[in-house]
Amino acid sequence: MRLPESQVAVLNAASATDERTIAQLAEATDLKPETVTGAVFDLRDDGLVSVTETVEEDVELTDEGVEYAEDGLPEVRLYRAALDVGDGDSVQMGQVIGASSLGGPQVDIALSNFARKGYGRIDSGELAPDADADPDADEEAAALAALAAGDDVDADVLDQLESRNLVVRNERTIRAVTLSDEGVTALMEGIEAAETVDRLTPEMLTSGEWEDVEFTEYNVEADAPEVRGGKKHILRQTADRVKDVLVGMGFAEMEGPHADADFWINDCLFMPQDHPARTHWDRFALDVPPMEDIPEDLIDRVRSAHLEGVGDDGDGYHSPWSEDFARAIALRGHTTSLSMRYLSGHEVGELEPPQRYFSVEKVYRNDTLDPTHLLEFYQIEGWVMAEDLSVRDLMGTFEEFYSHFGITDIQFKPHYNPYTEPSFELFGRHPETGELIEIGNSGMFREEVLSPLGVECDVMAWGLALERLLMLMYGFDDIRDVHGTLCDLDLLRETEVLR
Repeated sequence: MRLPESQVAVLNAASATDERTIAQLAEATDLKPETVTGAVFDLRDDGLVSVTETVEEDVELTDEGVEYAEDGLPEVRLYRAALDVGDGDSVQMGQVIGASSLGGPQVDIALSNFARKGYGRIDSGELAPDADADPDADEEAAALAALAAGDDVDADVLDQLESRNLVVRNERTIRAVTLSDEGVTALMEGIEAAETVDRLTPEMLTSGEWEDVEFTEYNVEADAPEVRGGKKHILRQTADRVKDVLVGMGFAEMEGPHADADFWINDCLFMPQDHPARTHWDRFALDVPPMEDIPEDLIDRVRSAHLEGVGDDGDGYHSPWSEDFARAIALRGHTTSLSMRYLSGHEVGELEPPQRYFSVEKVYRNDTLDPTHLLEFYQIEGWVMAEDLSVRDLMGTFEEFYSHFGITDIQFKPHYNPYTEPSFELFGRHPETGELIEIGNSGMFREEVLSPLGVECDVMAWGLALERLLMLMYGFDDIRDVHGTLCDLDLLRETEVLR
């Protein structure tokens, strides 16, 4: 029997009675582990060895875990400091923190775990330590010490340490090799090592040597190092898919600034300047010079719409209107600022109906972070300008758009917007939880919006959430899994948006 040199070496190093791991065989043969693995798979396929696989888990302390194993958990240090400073009584939080020598994020970590572990109460800026608490019995502290010493710990405590990013778990597959009866017989009968080559060279072709050499067989099932290269983010993949769909539906793309004048962001939309959404609590105002490049005649018409209304029955808002506020710069809270720029003719010149435009761009809102809200997210903006449009045209557009993504259960709910009438919100059913989640807002632009812009026909418009479209497509229940510092990297690496 003739076998490649690596296989012969592995057979000679293997045993019929004792299992030998890949690492042990690599050391015995002086071959690379990946070379041994390839040889083992080939020998297994030929029935000369048997291979067993087991999965082992290694637990490693993070840098933060090592620090806490040496210095103590922040909540334990806070508790001991509270006892020392207050002699068992309530004490000011600042005084305790100073005595504990905690700093930076450790303070928040200590405070969040102090009450959870029963070390005491936190009330009105004071800490009241529980004198009966026993920090020496802290399971997490004991587990950190055990791991630092190389000992095993309870699985539930390990889960808690992992949730606090104090440990990382690594799984690895251990392969053990033993000679089969056929392998023993082959060794007894004698095996000749065949010199093999792993590539065909030009010199072999010209000399004819290729006819006499034995080429190495490639095992495509052999283990290989995992290579994680860069890839396009799933949100960008989805945005590109949305753009393809809308272009296919006859739309052209809009572009414009992320930081814009409040005039384009809100005033053109007939949003009163005292509207709650325009306060510093809900917008990101920028401390930069105001925008000068706004047509004066357009400012006059928008101001008139706000103060006096539009048409014979117009009444406007009975509230002040400031040109200085209108020219002030803020991060756009919606991409409808682009629609206003285009519909007014300021961006690409006067438009004649019919027209279809869209954008898929980032917007910024001072929202509370939760599974469906972020401070910045992507909005799918779109509008159609044409004669005699109706709500049925708008609904039909949504049904066609979402059908491209396999979403057919779209529901509509009447809504109020200062800038559209009629208006309605869109809802889709989450594929995992079954609950309805809001996915967008839409309506027909009011005369108070269109008339100052010089538009004399109907315009239907919408703003849809790209991240929530992703939730409906793939069943994510938390936007933060795909966006921001808490995102799930494995999910991002493995998910592909179908084109």
